Amino acid sequence: MQSQSCAAVVIAAPASGQGKTTVTAVLARHYRQQNKQVRVFKVGPDFLDPMVLEYASGHPVYQLDLWMVGKQHSQQLLAEAAQQADIILIEGVMGLFDGEPSTADLAAAFGIPILAVIDASSMAQTFAAIAVGLDQYRKDTRVAAVIANKVGSERHADMLKKALPNTLPCLATLFRQTEHALPSRYLGLQQANEVTDLEQRLSHTLDAFDFDNTVSLPNIDFPFIDVEPLPLLLEGVKIGIARDAAFSFLYQANLDCLEALGADLIFFSPLTDKQLPDIDSLYLPGGYPELHLETLSQNTNMIQSIHQHYHANKPIIAECGGMLYLCESLTDKADNTASLCGILPAKAKLQARLTALGLQEVNINGAAIRGHTYHHSLLSTELVSEISGQCPNGKSVSEVVYQQQRLNASYIHFYFYSNPHLIAAWLTP
Repeated sequence: MQSQSCAAVVIAAPASGQGKTTVTAVLARHYRQQNKQVRVFKVGPDFLDPMVLEYASGHPVYQLDLWMVGKQHSQQLLAEAAQQADIILIEGVMGLFDGEPSTADLAAAFGIPILAVIDASSMAQTFAAIAVGLDQYRKDTRVAAVIANKVGSERHADMLKKALPNTLPCLATLFRQTEHALPSRYLGLQQANEVTDLEQRLSHTLDAFDFDNTVSLPNIDFPFIDVEPLPLLLEGVKIGIARDAAFSFLYQANLDCLEALGADLIFFSPLTDKQLPDIDSLYLPGGYPELHLETLSQNTNMIQSIHQHYHANKPIIAECGGMLYLCESLTDKADNTASLCGILPAKAKLQARLTALGLQEVNINGAAIRGHTYHHSLLSTELVSEISGQCPNGKSVSEVVYQQQRLNASYIHFYFYSNPHLIAAWLTP
């Protein structure tokens, strides 16, 4: 089996909130300035971090996950990236060893070393103890280097580096940057296109990095695998895909999957367009419809156009925010309510706290498809469905899939490559 080699690391941390996304984005920018080709991945299901990482790297960011994406497809994505890249950066999820599968599981599966990002504020020599612990906790993973984040001064940086053993070099220190931190809201980071000064924030943060140019990232071999091309089950099918500030939670891999099935993708905006484009099928992904209630509600021409599509018995996939858009009404966190499409006999309301989080697998007539759920809203409806997801980690999270005519609607964000044939069946006119 042939393989492609390039430098690669998994950027991980002891816990969430240590600065992985910021570090990954700035590293991508740093290596780009050295005229190196950089490809970035994100471990696990996520839409918001990849938006920032795509901006920083200049290329689409794909998910890697041993369960949702699968080992074979993850390996394929890595090998394809290694063909084009000088450096592959993989941002982990949560703490290095947290979750099933964890960031460490993915690093071990592909033999990729770890770059440990550690929040060094309020500590000195303990920084080294944490780094050593991350390195030695499992025999099948290794930490190649560390980055000290939120460093207070040059003296503080020197203390941290001196405490590290020779086997754990410090690739860089990042001085505390409170005023240039990436802004966030209840689902995570703000969308990259909403942060009008993102370029300045990344530039200022890069200036606050102190790199040790004697530390280099290791080269890793990524074997190619033989993959059968997908059958053209959607050849010539025109799929309208909502994509704007309200509907932006799109996996690049899902778009690739639809194109590999032969579909023609046509993007439109429920916020600004007055009607659907000339399409056969409709895909309404997730996003933040609750932040655009007035605009969506007042665009009655678009709502009427979606009704015509639905009542013509044409296919629709609606995920999370896309499903909320099809409800009778949606109430935001400030208790503002707006009438929306009304195709689903349901009312949705944003809650003060997270209402569901977890991986999901749905079995429909013997066909399984995987994805994840993550939302702050609740649905009030008399609709019932025998189709619901199961969480592989034993959580009680179980999201329903509502089916009306040719509509498949759920809180689940599906990963299309986990069952392209089912997605094709849902979208075939």
